[in-house]
Amino acid sequence: MGVDYYNVLKVEKNATDEDLKKSYRRLAMKWHPDKNPNNKKEAEAKFKQISEAYEVLSDPQKKAVYDQHGEEGLKDMPPPGSGGGFPFGSGDANGFFPRNAEDIFAEFFGSNPFGFGSAAHGRSMRFQSEGGGTFGGFGGGESAFRSYTEGTGGSVRLRKPPPVENKLPCTLAELYTGSTRKMKISRTVVDANGRLVPETEILIIEVKPGWKKGTKVTFQDKGNEQLNQLAADLVFVIDEKPDNVFKRDGNDLVMNYKVSLAEALAGTAVTLTTLDGRNLTIPVTDIVSPGYELLVAKEGMPIVKEPGNRGDLRIKFEVKFPTRLTPEQRAGLRRALGG
Repeated sequence: MGVDYYNVLKVEKNATDEDLKKSYRRLAMKWHPDKNPNNKKEAEAKFKQISEAYEVLSDPQKKAVYDQHGEEGLKDMPPPGSGGGFPFGSGDANGFFPRNAEDIFAEFFGSNPFGFGSAAHGRSMRFQSEGGGTFGGFGGGESAFRSYTEGTGGSVRLRKPPPVENKLPCTLAELYTGSTRKMKISRTVVDANGRLVPETEILIIEVKPGWKKGTKVTFQDKGNEQLNQLAADLVFVIDEKPDNVFKRDGNDLVMNYKVSLAEALAGTAVTLTTLDGRNLTIPVTDIVSPGYELLVAKEGMPIVKEPGNRGDLRIKFEVKFPTRLTPEQRAGLRRALGG
């Protein structure tokens, strides 16, 4: 059969007209050459093939010939103006006469596919962590994007809006161990009939151990869609929630620990629970003076670029001096300290 147009358009043989429109719209937007500047040749080929597939499968006569005789049946049809066949437009050397892909694209999206004034400009997008808690909201405006026509024949070029960003709050424990976050997004999309409709989707974010505040996770084309415009990318920016025990300093963790004067002089042990739930007991044999800091190697944050390696844990001590001493206690201290 040659080219499998059903496979090209990602539809079944019993696909409805609505199915064909929806699939063409999604694939044409994805593979438009102006949206793929880094692999333009591949995109041009795919874009042309997608347009041909839609042109054939959306026309009952062409589809009937294709279903019975395959691509060769279409190629064998006489050219336009010869008294028969299908008016595909300007032909090529092998007798196949597909219409211009950009013409199909322009017709599909309207006579003015790049005009402003879309009602979608004021729309906002919201998303929430699976299980509740909607946060954030954003939308693109006219100043966020531009479209233009360029080249002979009025070929159109699509411009993509800048990415839309929102913070993704994570606990320090989630950044320590890594976690899987499921985000339910609600956005506006354009359906096969060119109407703006709401859509929800679950996005999965794999938070890697050691990620820092400011790390970005990008989902291409998941922002709000606008009439006859490319969808913006959706970007989540990692934000770090305050922790009750630990603070992060690069790849190190820092914590404060209070000891009594007796513990500072006679020795003590620090007991703590790590961010991954382990219980540690760390002996302190040095005399703890004000400002003393104990370093525990390899108990800090995971280092993303060095798998298996971690920063350090720094314990900063605060000595609690007694507010009152009895005469006996004072005398005992003098004897013990040689004062």
